[in-house]
Amino acid sequence: MPSALEGTVALVTGASSGIGEATALALAEHGAAVALAARRRDRLEALTERVQGADSLVLEADLTDQTEAEAAVNRTAAELGRLDILINNAGMMLLGPVVEADTAQWWRMLDINVRALLYCAHAALPHLLHAAQDSPRGVADMVNVSSVAGRTVRRGSAVYNLTKHGVGAFSESLRQEVAKQHVRVSLVEPGATATELRSHNTQAIQDMQAQRFAGVRTMDASDIADAILYIVTRPWHVAVSEILIRPTEQAD
Repeated sequence: MPSALEGTVALVTGASSGIGEATALALAEHGAAVALAARRRDRLEALTERVQGADSLVLEADLTDQTEAEAAVNRTAAELGRLDILINNAGMMLLGPVVEADTAQWWRMLDINVRALLYCAHAALPHLLHAAQDSPRGVADMVNVSSVAGRTVRRGSAVYNLTKHGVGAFSESLRQEVAKQHVRVSLVEPGATATELRSHNTQAIQDMQAQRFAGVRTMDASDIADAILYIVTRPWHVAVSEILIRPTEQAD
């Protein structure tokens, strides 16, 4: 029996670790050719060795640069033949109070969490619209990875909350715009997940986060990849617009 994604091509951003890495492996396992985009080329090249039975493409890129984002999308379509699935996963979480904040951190988060996602979405849409019309699946997918922070506001995460709420609003508006053309736009909002995300913060904030989730069995990146795989393998007439996914023991 053919694999669910056989003949499709997926571009995964932030593929050098965590949710992006796990998602690329899951998509490839189910038949998709995968383009892997991130800044850390060595990590991407190591990942290609683990992608078995599927074509892969390494795209070393700074997606906050519109030219590089567009080039990554266009190289995917040119070298792998098409683009059926975009996983907008690249992101950063820098927590802390607004008062006396280092505003350079705000712009870094806005760049990667919002600007890069918008650049990739905009560049990918013509390819996704075309794929939806000529694919045997009869559909194309954009999955935007947000966070529980896109639904729940907490003290000390104001700008991170801002970026993730923005991703949710953008995703829903775009979903309405392209739904009739069989491009599904889905939002995934993970809770506490064991990735590099927390390590971007100061040690004091990392300690606070560790205390907050002490005793909680956090999710693995593969748990989120499984949710993304579920979204993109639904029949064409079924669209999963949003998945909020938390560890069982995470109360907030």
